[in-house]
Amino acid sequence: MDEIFMQRALQLAAKSRGKTSPNPMVGAVIVNNGQIVGEGWHQAAGTPHAEIHALCQAGHLAKNATLYVTLEPCCHYGRTGPCSDAIITAGIKKVIVAMTDPNPVVAGKGISILRANAIEVVEGVLSHEAAKLNEVFIKWITTKMPFGVLKTAMTLDGKIAAFTGHSKWITGEQARDYGHRLRNIYDAILVGIGTVLADDPALTTRIPGGKNPLRVVVDSMARIPLTAKLLNDNQAPVVIAVSPNASEEKLAALRSKHADIVIVPCGPRGGIDLRGLFEILGRRSITSIFIEGGSRINASAISAGLIDKAYWFIAPKFIGGSNAPGPIGGTGLETMEKALTLEDIELERVGEDILITAYLQGREGRHVYRTCGRTGNDKSNC
Repeated sequence: MDEIFMQRALQLAAKSRGKTSPNPMVGAVIVNNGQIVGEGWHQAAGTPHAEIHALCQAGHLAKNATLYVTLEPCCHYGRTGPCSDAIITAGIKKVIVAMTDPNPVVAGKGISILRANAIEVVEGVLSHEAAKLNEVFIKWITTKMPFGVLKTAMTLDGKIAAFTGHSKWITGEQARDYGHRLRNIYDAILVGIGTVLADDPALTTRIPGGKNPLRVVVDSMARIPLTAKLLNDNQAPVVIAVSPNASEEKLAALRSKHADIVIVPCGPRGGIDLRGLFEILGRRSITSIFIEGGSRINASAISAGLIDKAYWFIAPKFIGGSNAPGPIGGTGLETMEKALTLEDIELERVGEDILITAYLQGREGRHVYRTCGRTGNDKSNC
């Protein structure tokens, strides 16, 4: 029964996918005499936590009940009060936690407080599922680096555009809708200046009730036209990442368009240092970055070790052409022994297209996700 009730708590937590950043998604269920008497989920940063919603719904039925929660209850004052205090006051007798909070401010302290107040605590129920749900939060809170996501679409023969540069559309409508749903759940979307010059994209989420991500353009020399759609549509904030060599006159003009100019040192191969940009955005509480650019920016992000997860669409089409670009540019790796390996691979059909979802092995923060998702008992990395 514990797994059934925890599964319900995970379902509740997932209702806020893309809405709680920089906080984690959390769900809570209160059970008394085998019946659910209260439910809740964290709906947005700065609002009551999942446990508080569930306790309010349960009312007096929370006394001597069992609380199922997907993440260790907090024990500190932030924008809201500590959930551990509310749990103790309500008279909960048992708390079942999916995983320990990887936030160093909590990290086992909430559980210790509950136990010190004679509340039985059980850890590790559906811990792997809970960790995967909050993979973005785990990466950011433990490394202060955004969770890097790469999305691309290619033909069956590995092309992202024709030799002429034409690319609309490689995938079908259902795959494109899927891409917009992905934009809805990540904090920022990042492209290179080549994508902006070629396509003049809006980089918005065109689904009902969706949120638009922060739009980030990697543009070392500030070549973006002042007429670019994303500088004039007022749909979402825009960050232009430039090198110290960009024209001050052009930067002033971009600032007049309300663009946020971020000056980043040059990278080892020219252009800007993408890792440095990620570090800057991570300090701004940007927990995830969705890269939807061309082959050059994809290669730069991969070589910098910034990609944790990939969404790879494959369309059942051939386009051919030795000069037609593939999804990853750059010089490439010398031998097959150096090839990057993917793991936790999922395969699904989206309309007429195939989607491969996978994680890059050995990426920063990935070991933390794996450890936090293993048992919930080893808190050394959680």
